[in-house]
Amino acid sequence: MKLAVFDFDSTLMDGETIDFLADAYNVGEEVKKITEEAMSGRLDFFESLTTRVSLLKGMPYDKVVQICNNLPLMNGSYELITELKRMNYKVVCFSGGFRLGTTPAKVKLGLDADFSNILHEKDGFLTGLVGGDMMFSYSKGDMIERLQSLLQISKADTLVCGDGANDLSMFAKADTRVAFCAKEILKKEANIVVDTKDLTKILDYIKA
Repeated sequence: MKLAVFDFDSTLMDGETIDFLADAYNVGEEVKKITEEAMSGRLDFFESLTTRVSLLKGMPYDKVVQICNNLPLMNGSYELITELKRMNYKVVCFSGGFRLGTTPAKVKLGLDADFSNILHEKDGFLTGLVGGDMMFSYSKGDMIERLQSLLQISKADTLVCGDGANDLSMFAKADTRVAFCAKEILKKEANIVVDTKDLTKILDYIKA
């Protein structure tokens, strides 16, 4: 058995969940600026996440659910996941985004698990608060270590794939490190770089 861990936003999914939500709530430009700073490593991830979510305070929860159920999956995602599972990989999604987005994708793609954050809602509206598994810059590395221990899978048999600075901590825990349409800060730590929006290109570098 092997382990493949994918980031969600701008990796398995074509875009940033919080940007889709922010655009629908007319705070898109403000949120996108913070997202860019965070993914490029110029802003602490926890601070950026909590600040961006606070801007969504008051957004109707049913609208959030509707958007998250219809996020566009990345080109090649179905084909890649199917092939990895055929190659005996456990395939997991880690996201600094939200369970409302990752869980529908988990079901559609047939992923083994998803770990992400929860948008707090009360009385049918977002409160502007967030909590969960992936709140900090080190969260992905911490979680991958736990999964490796639980599944008895080595660093050598672990593949990780992401696009931004908050993926760096999991890159340190895997021998196969894919930077997918990624920021320069992540490309420097990768040994596979794919700059085309097609996840099946990863298969060119992986042996069955």
